[in-house]
Amino acid sequence: MKKYEEMSREELLKEKAELEARFKEIKEMGLNLNMARGKPEPAQLDMTMDMFDLVNKDTVLEGEDGTDLRNYGVLTGLPEARKLMSEVLECEPDEVIIGGNASLNLMFDCVSRAMSLGVLGGTPWSQVPDRKWLCPVPGYDRHFAITELFGFEMINIPMKEDGPDMDMVEKLVSEDPSIKGIWCVPKYANPTGTTYSDEVVKRFAALKPAASDFRIFWDNAYAVHDLDVEDPDVLLPLLPESKKNGTEDMVYMFTSTSKITFAGAGISAMGASKANIDSIKAQLTIQTIGYNKINQYMHVKYLKDREGVKAHMAKHAAMLKPKFLATDSILREEIAPLGIGKWTLPKGGYFICFYALNGCAKRIVALAKEAGVTLTGAGAPFPYKKDPDDCVIRIAPSYPSVEEMRQATEIFACCVKLASVEKFLAE
Repeated sequence: MKKYEEMSREELLKEKAELEARFKEIKEMGLNLNMARGKPEPAQLDMTMDMFDLVNKDTVLEGEDGTDLRNYGVLTGLPEARKLMSEVLECEPDEVIIGGNASLNLMFDCVSRAMSLGVLGGTPWSQVPDRKWLCPVPGYDRHFAITELFGFEMINIPMKEDGPDMDMVEKLVSEDPSIKGIWCVPKYANPTGTTYSDEVVKRFAALKPAASDFRIFWDNAYAVHDLDVEDPDVLLPLLPESKKNGTEDMVYMFTSTSKITFAGAGISAMGASKANIDSIKAQLTIQTIGYNKINQYMHVKYLKDREGVKAHMAKHAAMLKPKFLATDSILREEIAPLGIGKWTLPKGGYFICFYALNGCAKRIVALAKEAGVTLTGAGAPFPYKKDPDDCVIRIAPSYPSVEEMRQATEIFACCVKLASVEKFLAE
């Protein structure tokens, strides 16, 4: 099979005609397939339904310390919930605050409070007119939406095979006190699937920012979300590493059970130094009276500890991995021989990152939508939704069934081919 770049104009025109005929057939099927967001499929959610059997009207809703779970109190979370989530975050229980169902909410609140009140006595970020934020790209669109909302100038940091370009990160944060933070998804990054190497983690822990209130937003959303359970990626814990350098105040860590138990009814957690925890707790005392302790109780009783979490996640992996492999198999067969794209096959997480030919991502996403396949918008993995090369497309294999994922990927491949042929013919 010839690569497109090796074909003559006549051969490309013939290929285009065949692809357009196939595309017309696909449109006439009237499909509605969705690969846009990393949602668990219903069967994954069904796996956790027996958690509700742990609580009924006869249950003594009392925490290990005697707390009445039905009443006010315990602002930072049940001690047993803090212990459970500290095992996921790999820090100490007293370095954890338990939140509601979404870690994104905790991240938003941290930025919002820093805007209004500052960080550990520093100047409120709202009073820094040229405030900036570092954004590893491709990255998570909802992260970028937060810092865009609060008026930060977002600076792209290229992702390498082992994590963000640390030469660039170190240089920028050491020289510019208006840089207040960096977004990080350190394990199975959204959307590339990259896990930061030990060297990258150590360099983060050793950063010497010009701003004393610079914060690493370490969103470890996929900390336990291994697909390859026999040979998972291993991430060096950041907070313990930071303590070796005396930089622990620089670290904010986040995670949740959103893709462990229920996406809309899990628990979230933030990990940080004692100084940060004490400061945030003082502000939370005014912000809220506390989060849902009954839900925290159910999660602890159900998951028990890190080994319990690991066993539960192996069930998720058994459902998810075939979808990733099916997607990879079709792309290998349909796209690889033509030289018109490359993609990631991570050992965990929820996404495959596809790199089309430059200038083709928007066209591919538009064609897919026309054919009945919804993808995340082209440009979404970049600040301001601006992909400088218009080439990155995030694929989320989790929600469709394996067969739906095969069908969606075959249609996606047709769209990639058609957009690529159009590009070569236009040159």
